[in-house]
Amino acid sequence: MTLAFGAYAAFSISDAFSKLLAGSLDPFEVAFSGGVFGFLILPFIRQKGESYIDVVRPQLWTMWFLRAICVFVATAASVEAFMLLPMPEAMSLMFLMPLFVTIISVVFLKEKVIFWAWLAVILGFIGVLIVLRPGFRALHFGHLCALVAAFANAGSVITYRLADREKTRLSLFGSSLIGPIIGNGILMGVHATWPASVKDWVFLFGYGFLAALGQLLMMMATAKAPANRVALPQYSQMVWGVVLSYIVFREPLDGWTFVGITVLMFSGVLNWIRQRIRYERMAMKERKERKLAAKRSNEIARGSVVTASKRF
Repeated sequence: MTLAFGAYAAFSISDAFSKLLAGSLDPFEVAFSGGVFGFLILPFIRQKGESYIDVVRPQLWTMWFLRAICVFVATAASVEAFMLLPMPEAMSLMFLMPLFVTIISVVFLKEKVIFWAWLAVILGFIGVLIVLRPGFRALHFGHLCALVAAFANAGSVITYRLADREKTRLSLFGSSLIGPIIGNGILMGVHATWPASVKDWVFLFGYGFLAALGQLLMMMATAKAPANRVALPQYSQMVWGVVLSYIVFREPLDGWTFVGITVLMFSGVLNWIRQRIRYERMAMKERKERKLAAKRSNEIARGSVVTASKRF
């Protein structure tokens, strides 16, 4: 969970950098940088005995390709969404990701999700509807991009989980770099331009490096926890989005947006509390079972001693 919180913080600040580049660079060029600058992280995750060629030499090719496609689509769609929408609004739609993860994890990973988890994601969906208010306000291409990014991010979480048998960390991480480089590199085509100022270079590096760092932390988180748990800390992104939107972009919240964000945050807190109670109960049950097993072992041992004594 801590790794996931760190991942979503990195994603949020990265998204702010991409929004700062709106009007200066092509969105696909910005997303392309996520793969390029992400290579700077490879020396920090390379383990002894691993070769850098393992980035494109995975054991599970199917999961590698699926993850590369998901990360490519997520980066391209999210950059476009943040350039076109206020940060809280774009993030609200992307908060449908836990709902998508929950549904996919039940269907494909056969993970058990109880009533309270479904209630939390439904509340999150209601919060998104309050923020967007479809039918009362116009929705445009930016909203579609945010929705696509939410679904693609859910797919990347699931593929990380399915690839937990991948022994080489460079292979697991490599698709998060190669996907955006190839996909966005093709799409930016003739629209790519050289950054005009040092400031643009700083923003571009900030976006790319933090996006790659977030992918690394997400990879580590999904290796240690079920996919539907790793999705929960995404709600912390809304705090980052509201703060950055107000301080950096001077975008105030209206009343209904604030209500929708409150519902979204409540759904995240509800699910977090439910998870804490569930795992504390599981821990207590496990301790009780261990004590019972130890007691039975002692009784068997004492019985064996008594039987041996009678024989003598």
